[in-house]
Amino acid sequence: MTLMSPMKRILSLFLAALLSACAAPQLRGTGDLGLIIERANGHATLIDTSARQPYARIDGLGDLSHASAVYSRDGRHAYVFGRDGGLTKVDLLEARIVKRVIQAGNSIGGSISQDGRLVVAQNYAPGGIKVFDAETLELLADVPAEYAPGQFSKVVGLADTAGNKFVYALFDAGEIWVTDLSDPRRPSTQRYPAGKQPYDGLVTPDGRYFLTGLFGEDGVALLDLWQPEKGSRKILENYGRGEEKLPVFKMPHLRGWSVAQGRAYLPAVGRHEVLVVDVGTWQEVGRIPVRGQPVFVMAQPDGRQVWVNFAFPDNAKMDVIDTLAGQVVHAFEPGKGILHMEFTPRGEHIWLSARDDNKVLIYDTASFARIGELAIDSPSGIFFTTRAARIGF
Repeated sequence: MTLMSPMKRILSLFLAALLSACAAPQLRGTGDLGLIIERANGHATLIDTSARQPYARIDGLGDLSHASAVYSRDGRHAYVFGRDGGLTKVDLLEARIVKRVIQAGNSIGGSISQDGRLVVAQNYAPGGIKVFDAETLELLADVPAEYAPGQFSKVVGLADTAGNKFVYALFDAGEIWVTDLSDPRRPSTQRYPAGKQPYDGLVTPDGRYFLTGLFGEDGVALLDLWQPEKGSRKILENYGRGEEKLPVFKMPHLRGWSVAQGRAYLPAVGRHEVLVVDVGTWQEVGRIPVRGQPVFVMAQPDGRQVWVNFAFPDNAKMDVIDTLAGQVVHAFEPGKGILHMEFTPRGEHIWLSARDDNKVLIYDTASFARIGELAIDSPSGIFFTTRAARIGF
C-alpha cells in the first residue's frame, strides 16, 4: 500500500473542500433578511438586518413609486407590488426574480393568505382584486370592484384575515368588502357600508377589527371580523379634518397605525397631533402634540415606544413617544425626506429611509444613537421578513 505524502494529503483535503464549497450555495437563514425599495429606478436592495449590510440588489421591478412587499410563510420569497400593476416574486436566498407578471394597469399593494397559498393584489385600474397562486403566480380569481352596474371602484386597505379571507375598502363606493377565498376559484364577497371615500385600512394585530379612515367625512368605519353579522359602525367621529378644513399635505398611512398596551395611536389628519384611542371602547382618550402632520405612527414591538414621521414640509423630523409617559421624549432630524421605518424583530433597532439623502439610517431605540447607515438610491419602503408571521401584513 502506497502512503500519501503529507503535502499531497493537504492538497487533496483542500481540493475536496473547494469542490464542496462550489457545489453548494452558502447556507443562510431568512429570519433576519429584508428588502428596501428604491422608488426611482425599479430596484430593490436585499439586506441582512443582523449584519446591518446589503448583500444583493435586484433590478427589473418596474414602477416602484408606490410599492410594497409581503413574504411567503418561510420568509424565502418576497412578493413585490408595483404601481405599474407588476407583481414580482423574488427569491431572497438566490437573490433573483423567480417570476414577474403585469396583472393590472395601476396597483398600490397586496397581501398574502393565512395559509400562504394565495397572493392577492389590490388595484386602482381596473378596480378590484386579483388572486394568484403563491407558488406559480397563476391567476386563480378576478374579483372586480363593481359596486353598481358598469361602475368600478379603486380598492384600498387590503388586508388578510383568518380563514383565507381578505378585507378591503372601496374608495369610490364607500364600502367595505370581505372576500372569502377558502375556495380561491369560487370567491364569495360580503358588502358593508363604510362612509365617504375610505382611503386606507388596517386589521388590528389580533385580526379582529378592520378599520378604514374616511377622506370625505370625519370618522372611521369599523367592522368586527369576528362578528360581521353585526355590520359596520362609525367611530371617532371627530377624527379627520373637522369643521376647520385644514390643508392635508399627505394622507396618513393607516397601515402604520399602532396598537400598544391596549391603546391605538393614530395620526390626526391634517393636524399636528397623535390621537390615543382605547381599543376596548374605541373612544378617544387623549391627544399628543407632535411637530408636524403624522404619516406613520409605528409602535416598537414591545409597545413601549411609538415613532412618528411627518408630511412635507416637516419630513426631515422624527418624534418618539413614550407610551408610559404619554408624551414625546425624543425629537430629532435624522435626514431629508423620511418616508418609512421598520423595527428589527425585537425592536432594539429601527431603520429609517431618508429618500432625499439617498440613505437608510439605523438607530438604537434605547439610546437613540445612530449606529449605521447604508447608501441606497432614493429609498422608500423597508420590509423585513418578520412580516411573514404577522396578520394584516
